[in-house]
Amino acid sequence: MSVFVHKHSRVIIQGFTGQHATFHAEESMQNGTTVVGGVTPGKGGQTHLGLPVFDTVSQAVEETGADVSGIFVPPPFAADAIMEALEAGIGVIVVIADGIPVQDMVRVKRYAADRDAIIIGPNTPGIITPDACKVGIMPSHIYTPGRIGVVSRSGTLNY
Repeated sequence: MSVFVHKHSRVIIQGFTGQHATFHAEESMQNGTTVVGGVTPGKGGQTHLGLPVFDTVSQAVEETGADVSGIFVPPPFAADAIMEALEAGIGVIVVIADGIPVQDMVRVKRYAADRDAIIIGPNTPGIITPDACKVGIMPSHIYTPGRIGVVSRSGTLNY
């Protein structure tokens, strides 16, 4: 059973070449997630973890068919990253960052209102369908496939 992400999800990571994103992207891939590339402005054309790096989300979607984005950018840049993902047609957006200014998220919610997308976060550990797809920072090994799911509004109560 899956909620929002599944074994066919094609994931990109925004902020891909950063230390935090690198660690969690690698861990996700080791546990079955199909990460198809990442976005780090100014580093397009490079490879990271054996995957292509793009300058924009639109380029990443066009080249890879990505439909999910994990956002690992600093809080001051998160709103723009979310709106870039929305503009590119990403359907599931997972925002790890905590401390995003409230007014930025109000702007994001307004921008997202007419788009068919799900925004998980900010301040979320992510989302997982065990043995299929994980986008976030939670440890994969503590989850097992089954028919019960857990959703938490708190970044600390999920595991």
